[in-house]
Amino acid sequence: MIRAYTFLLRPTARQQVALGEMLRDHCSLYNGALQERRDAYRHASKTSVRYGDQSAQLKDIRAFDPERQGRWSFSSQQATLRRLDKAFQAFFRRVKAGQTPGYPRFKGVGHFDTVTFPKDGDGCRWDSTPHDRQTRVRLQGVGHVRVHQHRPVQGHVKTISVKREGNRWYVVLACDDVPAQELPPTGAVAGIDMGVAHFLTTSDGEHVGNPRFLQAMADELTGAQRHLATFPKRTRQRTKAHRAAARKVAKLHGKIRRQRADFHHKTARTLVRDYDVIAHERLGTAGMTKSPAPKPDPDRPGGFLPNGAAAKAGLNRSILDAGWAQFLGILANKAESAGRLVIPVDARNTSRTCPECGHVAKENRVTQAKFECTVCGFAANADHVGATNVLLRAGLVHCAAA
Repeated sequence: MIRAYTFLLRPTARQQVALGEMLRDHCSLYNGALQERRDAYRHASKTSVRYGDQSAQLKDIRAFDPERQGRWSFSSQQATLRRLDKAFQAFFRRVKAGQTPGYPRFKGVGHFDTVTFPKDGDGCRWDSTPHDRQTRVRLQGVGHVRVHQHRPVQGHVKTISVKREGNRWYVVLACDDVPAQELPPTGAVAGIDMGVAHFLTTSDGEHVGNPRFLQAMADELTGAQRHLATFPKRTRQRTKAHRAAARKVAKLHGKIRRQRADFHHKTARTLVRDYDVIAHERLGTAGMTKSPAPKPDPDRPGGFLPNGAAAKAGLNRSILDAGWAQFLGILANKAESAGRLVIPVDARNTSRTCPECGHVAKENRVTQAKFECTVCGFAANADHVGATNVLLRAGLVHCAAA
């Protein structure tokens, strides 16, 4: 199996400066390569510049600017050029599919936060042997940086990435050949229904509360964002006060993201520990959180009819705050490692179908929390009904009864 391990770095003041310079110079390389592609297409009869062409220029670039480009790992610079190449590949793929293309954009220094080393030992070295009771990672141009290794690394380290989040630095290890750690069978199966009122409900009737981390910090985050917006555009990124305000907003978002990820990991671990098979709805979060289309008013040229956009925005915010897609990805990874089975099923009408008689109707869902079949009169909690129907669609009812 392939697994990624993320550890906090503890660089010295000098190493932190060097890490910032490494990001800045890789960002400059990325933007320069993007500019070359744009110029070649516009001014050279629509000539396409590819990764191989730009990679071949790296040797000359490093010789021309040894202070900024020559000091860093050659392979990490190749990885930055591949990153740009993947952005263009995704752009052309969306063009062919008729989607919104999204042409690759230049990266600001504050938005280029990751440098990847494609191979352990080439410009970087993961040193798991303790030195002064500390694990370290060696980075070319930076030195041996201390790592807060809070758990052992299993498998073979393939790639190493250095990532900045606010004022924190992390190292991400991508490992393959990670052995599975199978859990003993429990004989239990479950269907889960994702929701907003409750984060999830199991077919056993157990509710897991929705912590709503974004809503809990909404007031503090709103205040920080309003303060950031007070700075005129002409002074942005130029004053110490503006940079401090931007760091505060980023810090709050980082805290919310870490809280949400911690909750997802703990909830997924509990499910994987208690059940051998877990069925869940196949959710398209991107489509569910799409804004409603505007409705032109035929009586007022240039005017629009109410389309429920404000109410939908609140629901979209709640769905994104819950982070269903991230949770289901974490659940699948943990289940694979533990030797459990995860089954996604069709999500349509799971909360409108009666599990007793099979009648499907919008009217069956009386309220957010109440389900009552209009044919047979079966009544239960709506989320519990949804989880039961997920279990039925996965064909696990007989397993649960056994």
